[in-house]
Amino acid sequence: MKPIISAERFLLIGHILSMAFGLAGLLIVLPNPEFVVNLPEFGKTAFAWSMAGGGVVYMLLATAAVAVYAYRTLGLWHWLGFMAPAIALSLCSELLGTSTGFPFGHYRYLTGLGYKVAGLVPFTIPLSWFYLGFSAYLLARAGLESRQIPNWVQYVGAIALGATMLTSWDFVLDPAMSQTTMPFWIWEQPGAFFGMPYQNFAGWLGTGTVFMTVATLLWKAKPVTLPRTQLGLPLAIYLSNFAFATIMSVAAGIYIPVFLGVILGVVPAIAFYQLARAGASQAAMQSSDEMVATEMTEIASVKVPIGVMPE
Repeated sequence: MKPIISAERFLLIGHILSMAFGLAGLLIVLPNPEFVVNLPEFGKTAFAWSMAGGGVVYMLLATAAVAVYAYRTLGLWHWLGFMAPAIALSLCSELLGTSTGFPFGHYRYLTGLGYKVAGLVPFTIPLSWFYLGFSAYLLARAGLESRQIPNWVQYVGAIALGATMLTSWDFVLDPAMSQTTMPFWIWEQPGAFFGMPYQNFAGWLGTGTVFMTVATLLWKAKPVTLPRTQLGLPLAIYLSNFAFATIMSVAAGIYIPVFLGVILGVVPAIAFYQLARAGASQAAMQSSDEMVATEMTEIASVKVPIGVMPE
């Protein structure tokens, strides 16, 4: 995996550390009140801060890491061409969902994820749609681009598979985050899938498909060169967030969603990462071979003057 440069590396590390800190608070400190009582004042303050704003911090750090990465590797147009529709359209879906029940089902957000837009949806939620959606879409598209298939198949495949990988993350995250000791949202319409309605996943798949389609159309306005050998950050974002959700689910005794998420999310993400790298290596070797062939042709075509022998 190619090293991630300075700003992205530090933001990614901060994102992962803040998730780990949040896990410790939710799974170790919160269920054991005596542990909190025995903490020094500094520890009590840190724990209170973590419970009040830890979720906001880790999502802001991930958003910043992906935004910097997208700007550096793809440029301003393609960064904003994905970020703007991802945030705007997911916010619309979430506002619609929390006020009408469509497309996800009836649910509402509690505290711990930041200021709520219109009093309904924490502002950090659309940000998570962006950074997970971007990571899933870019991995899928870069992996498919390395195959010898028509462009339209690459685009449609990246949208379908990217949206599926995004939804697979929610398989694992949603049951745990709504059924922990300190839930961040609750379902007012209990469903058959670990307390959630199956409609929720249709909503996730549909929302991801819509904003990825819009982003694909916007990206076509300008040529884009995908970073096949620089996919370490998208993969790290996807896997670290999946790991966070997995630990939460396993701690709550929820296993089947983890299995589904691994099959439909983690395995494809790693596979696309490997496909993209293999495609880049193959392209580099082909380019080298073509360069050598060109040089040999030029050498063979050089006319060497033959001197006239004196009589």
